[in-house]
Amino acid sequence: MTSKKEMQTASGSTASIENIYTLDGKVPLIKSIPFGLQHVLAMFVANIAPIMIVTGTCGLSSQETASLIQVAMLMAGIGTLVQLFTVWKLGAKLPIVMGISFTFVSVFCYVGPRWGYEAIIGAVIVGGIVEGLLGLCAKYWRKIISPIVAACVVTAIGFSLLSVGANSFAGGVGSADFGSARNWILGSVTLLCCIGFNIFAKGHLKQLSVLFGLAVGYVLAVFMGMVDFSALNNVGLIALPELMPYKPVFNISAIVSVVMIFLVSATETIGDTSAMTNTVLKREATDKEISGSLACDGIISSLSACFGCLPITSFSQNVGLLAMTKVVNRYTIATGAGILILAGIFPVIGAVLATLPEAVLGGCTIMMFGNIVISGLQMIGACGYTQRNITIAALSLSVGLGFTQVPEMFAIFPDLIGTIFAENCVAVVFLMAILLNLFMPEDNAKSE
Repeated sequence: MTSKKEMQTASGSTASIENIYTLDGKVPLIKSIPFGLQHVLAMFVANIAPIMIVTGTCGLSSQETASLIQVAMLMAGIGTLVQLFTVWKLGAKLPIVMGISFTFVSVFCYVGPRWGYEAIIGAVIVGGIVEGLLGLCAKYWRKIISPIVAACVVTAIGFSLLSVGANSFAGGVGSADFGSARNWILGSVTLLCCIGFNIFAKGHLKQLSVLFGLAVGYVLAVFMGMVDFSALNNVGLIALPELMPYKPVFNISAIVSVVMIFLVSATETIGDTSAMTNTVLKREATDKEISGSLACDGIISSLSACFGCLPITSFSQNVGLLAMTKVVNRYTIATGAGILILAGIFPVIGAVLATLPEAVLGGCTIMMFGNIVISGLQMIGACGYTQRNITIAALSLSVGLGFTQVPEMFAIFPDLIGTIFAENCVAVVFLMAILLNLFMPEDNAKSE
């Protein structure tokens, strides 16, 4: 006969470190913090880099950029908690980590210099509402995002992130020592530590391989003199976000441009959600989960814009970390959300984390991004290698990945089209996969 204690353990009501592999089991707070911190470190630099790029293009001051980074941390933490535990119909109740997406960078660098940062804010408010409404009625249109379409998008997301990981490994785009020997050493040592820890660690400790690699890489970077502590100078104790620091400007051209990218971002969110449920939970994402994740993306993005910041979306980097570690516990991931919120309220936390060198991050993320590619290929395999699926996957990926490597091909199109598609392989793969899925006839064998 099963004892009461055994029944509690089986149901996850008893706190145990083994519950990190279950969605809803309880995990001791102290033991869950390292896993949550690992998620924060995996996305921290990538979360603030888009802000630094866009604000630099728009001519904002360093003080304005610093305050927006704090808002980004706070909004990412709040958005993650909403995804984990839901508010009304917002959120998927899944371990989705939120952050500032690179997807919007190119269009913002197009909109900002022409119409100002205020036009970006106005467009994000509108675009977020559009995505939120689409999310709430996702069950009516989700069928056009068939499993093979989602699989192609996930694969494209993985491939698109490989260059991000490689750039970080080399020291970060625009860095004075890009590709230098010391960046190669730092990135390689970090990567080897991740691999070695994963090989030799026992039990659940294996899943802290990324955190171990980041820690060793950071210490090595300090001894190599590659950590810039100047960001810690004159850091205040508490910083609260200011509502509407920029008066939004609703420029129709900016709105159309940004809304189209929100549709691409929505597809990435569907891909992220599908990848996570397929590879970690071993099932398809439900309509309710897709709807909740999209609605959260949109509404939190609009809220972020009200505080002057950029859109908050699901982070593919952390989907890669989930695929690698299989740690999906919502309460464990929530500790990471708490760290993000603290980083947003107490500037010193964010300032310390911001000193993490790009090469250290690249050493860890290059393996995580590869996991997303493999997840996408596994999803394609799960759809079945019918002639129809092979054609959709092969053509959408070859056009999406191939054409965007030669952005000059789009020179004959209006600037708006080039901005959206020329260097955004995910957008092209999404469009091609949707069209092929809609117009290609079903396989004869299937119809028979």
